[in-house]
Amino acid sequence: MSGTDKTKTPTQPDGPVVVLVEPQLGENIGMAARAMGNFGLRRLRLVKPRDGWPNMAAQRAAAGADHILDAVELFDSVEAAVADCSLLFATTARAHDQAKPVVGPEAAAGEIIREIGQGGTAAILFGRERWGLTNEEVSLAGRIITFPVNPAFASLNLAQAVLLTGYEWFKQATGGALPFAMPERSERASSHQMQAFFDNLVAELDKVEFLRPVEKRDTMLVNLRNIFTRMEPTKQDMHTLHGVVMAIAEGRKGPAKGGVLDSDGAERLRTLLAEHGDGHGGQDSGGSVRGLARLLRRNPTDAERILWKALTTDRRFAAQFKRQTPVGRHIPDFVSFIRRVAVEVVHDGETEVVARDRARRGEWLRERGYRVVELSAAAVERDLGAALDAIAAP
Repeated sequence: MSGTDKTKTPTQPDGPVVVLVEPQLGENIGMAARAMGNFGLRRLRLVKPRDGWPNMAAQRAAAGADHILDAVELFDSVEAAVADCSLLFATTARAHDQAKPVVGPEAAAGEIIREIGQGGTAAILFGRERWGLTNEEVSLAGRIITFPVNPAFASLNLAQAVLLTGYEWFKQATGGALPFAMPERSERASSHQMQAFFDNLVAELDKVEFLRPVEKRDTMLVNLRNIFTRMEPTKQDMHTLHGVVMAIAEGRKGPAKGGVLDSDGAERLRTLLAEHGDGHGGQDSGGSVRGLARLLRRNPTDAERILWKALTTDRRFAAQFKRQTPVGRHIPDFVSFIRRVAVEVVHDGETEVVARDRARRGEWLRERGYRVVELSAAAVERDLGAALDAIAAP
């Protein structure tokens, strides 16, 4: 279950006995056991469970608290179940008109810890799901526990009542220790590191004339510096902030650095590659062709992006096409080795060199049994369905 780590040593100080009186549903017993496990309670006693014991529904609902269910003790009466207890609490949402102390779960937890610390046995009674404990059963207890709830809607289910009392006891028994804390941060940034970062930030802001008007420059610098000093940044924080400032200052990365161009830039890239080395790396090695293919895949035009999304979602083509994949020394825009189809997207205003390069590529592919489909970028953007039909045509 989420949040459960069986590799950790459980925290299990000696706690009170939980006594469920005539529980009606196995699921409620299991959920109560789960609540007990959450807060280190181990001893569960059942008085005449309606559906008998053991109970598969309880095991399913316990969500891993099997160690509690395996050690359940069964009794035929409440008196027998609490006979060895020196301090007994009865939980109820109703006043039973009995002259005995009424406490909340926090105060009860304190008394339980003291009693167990002196060698006594403490127990908490929980009644039936439908009507709770009888007056006679409450009379066996020396204290009543009730919860600070909405008096107009005071009824809690069985597991909730067990959880609230278990929580208050465990919190006091363990000193409120939390199961984990914030990971240790790197050491605090030095004044020198802070100043170096701030100088770099100011230099970049000056380049874009952010610190204007001149008469407000000093005030703006003080405000900026206070933003970072209030953070009490670590050395790692400073490294990260410095990287952020430099990334913004240097602008979007070009394709050589792994970035992505917009559609116009992608079209210019293809033109440039076609005009220098025929778009295929000339007589370069296969490694150069693969590198070019990766570059083109990172930088699709708008029409290529639209068409690729359609090819990957249309049932006719699912998993059949690849984008910018080398076929020999050539790189068609899209290719299906299964269908023996190559698709070329023709962009407006392409140069004669680009057109000649595409024609040479198409001729090479047709000689090897590929059907070459040429689609204009404008047609793809205008009528995607027609473009897909053209690709699907036999």
